[in-house]
Amino acid sequence: MKIILLQDIDKIGKKYEIKNVTSGFAKNFLIPKVMVKPATKEAILWAETQREIVSKKETKVLKEIQDLASRIDGKEITIPLKVGKKGQIFQSITSQKISEKLKEIGFNVKKSQIKLEEPLKEIGEFPVKISFEHNLEVEIIVIISKEK
Repeated sequence: MKIILLQDIDKIGKKYEIKNVTSGFAKNFLIPKVMVKPATKEAILWAETQREIVSKKETKVLKEIQDLASRIDGKEITIPLKVGKKGQIFQSITSQKISEKLKEIGFNVKKSQIKLEEPLKEIGEFPVKISFEHNLEVEIIVIISKEK
């Protein structure tokens, strides 16, 4: 039986794809759970239209991510901290703090996108990777300096 997937289904396919499955599987499991619909001529046209809409949205999102990645790549951000008499700092820099600093200067980056193995705990310059969707990855420099 030919069906149109209404959602991604493991081992069967992606949303809006047209697939062949056994009629018993479709009628007894997939259709009652509203995971698929029968592939009539009208439904096939509808699915093709939906695929085009999704494709255009994905292309637009990819372009936005590429634009953000190109603007942020190699950027240096400075985070001033209070430093003790012996040069020790009293807080560590986490991905949350880096994310907040990036938002201050106009880059909307989630803390989950910032790849920091462990918090930064000393003064200096540190390369930090940021991973975006579509396997885009950039590197920024985080500078931790003495507060004046």
